[in-house]
Amino acid sequence: MSAAANIAINGQRLWDAIMETAQIGGTPKGGVKRLTLTDLDKQVRDWFWAACEAAGCTVTIDDMGNMFARRPGRDNSLPPIAMGSHLDTQPTGGKFDGIIGVLSGLEVIRTLNDLQIETNAPIEVINWTNEEGSRFAPAMLCSGVFAGVFSREYADSRADRDGKTFGAELDRIGYRGAEPSGAHKLGAHFEVHIEQGPILEAEQKTIGIVTGVQGMRWFEVIVSGADSHAGSTPMPLRHDAMLAAAKMIVAVSETAEAFAPSAVGTVGLVECRPNSRNVVPGEVFFTIDLRHPSDKVVADMEDLVRAKIAAILSDGRVTATVERTWDSPAVHFDEDCIAAVARAAEASGYPARKIVSGPGHDSAYIARVAPTSMIFVPCEGGLSHNEREKSEPEQVTAGANVLLRAVLDTDQRFAERARGP
Repeated sequence: MSAAANIAINGQRLWDAIMETAQIGGTPKGGVKRLTLTDLDKQVRDWFWAACEAAGCTVTIDDMGNMFARRPGRDNSLPPIAMGSHLDTQPTGGKFDGIIGVLSGLEVIRTLNDLQIETNAPIEVINWTNEEGSRFAPAMLCSGVFAGVFSREYADSRADRDGKTFGAELDRIGYRGAEPSGAHKLGAHFEVHIEQGPILEAEQKTIGIVTGVQGMRWFEVIVSGADSHAGSTPMPLRHDAMLAAAKMIVAVSETAEAFAPSAVGTVGLVECRPNSRNVVPGEVFFTIDLRHPSDKVVADMEDLVRAKIAAILSDGRVTATVERTWDSPAVHFDEDCIAAVARAAEASGYPARKIVSGPGHDSAYIARVAPTSMIFVPCEGGLSHNEREKSEPEQVTAGANVLLRAVLDTDQRFAERARGP
């Protein structure tokens, strides 16, 4: 760590970049709405591209719109040490989710430039497309293509609720590159992110040393009954899709509680049709999100949810289809990258703890193709995917300082390994 012993990023410059980009899609309540492949997404991509070029980086794009900003090293034949996250947000997102990982990477580049530090390997900052999955499901779509989990054809065919496809929208905003996704090799990958949970704040830790990501599965459910008049259809003769869906939603919560304390289950999107106040609903669409650190438990949760839904359908009043749309197994990050983050936190003097991520992140897929770890910083009350999401300037600065040291540590380790004994 000698190369990184007495250096630190410019915290004010990083904070200013976060506040500036938060205006792109800023909401009246202080959050950000910047959905994937919208005009606002293009605007923040353009901002990022210009900022990276101003910092001396060369920007390339692959055919999924993933952006790679490279600062050269002494040996540019080596795969880069990357720092990646995402610029897209939830419909009612905050200022910090995802983007602090991208902008912390940019700040590392700027700091290396300020201090005229030449790394052995190239250093890159990456913007991964469609991490959130709020417009085009599933989440982490394009890091998934990069890692070989999804095909380009599958990604291009994903449609939003208005029927617009990912591929058409990527072409529309002009961010389809020529390089096949996955052809861009990485030597290592680090990601700074807010914790999106309350553990670091509760334990008064500044840094989370992320050792992995819990397993998760997503489902789409369509419950079919029969539309009928709310005033003239007796209760025993109704085929009420909403009533059945409500029971299923309760079943999801009961299932998570059955596997407490580590399991979680969520129904976050519901659509009722025809959605009229005086019509018994004939169809309901909703989503299910199941998560646990153990893949076996996630599978057991799915079995229990399906059994509970089957029981709800047993009276024959409605029917339902349950389609699993995403299966992301539990991930264990690279031990050397985890150790680099731990050394960086210790050298920086920040109180830290090891932690498993509850939410999914692009790093979960990148870990399949490159040594990977993550750095968590606290967020107030553990609140995220919310316009009131908040992290303090000193917390964001701490995460970027650990990122800087972890990258330099890894670069030094790779150089020593290449030299041999």
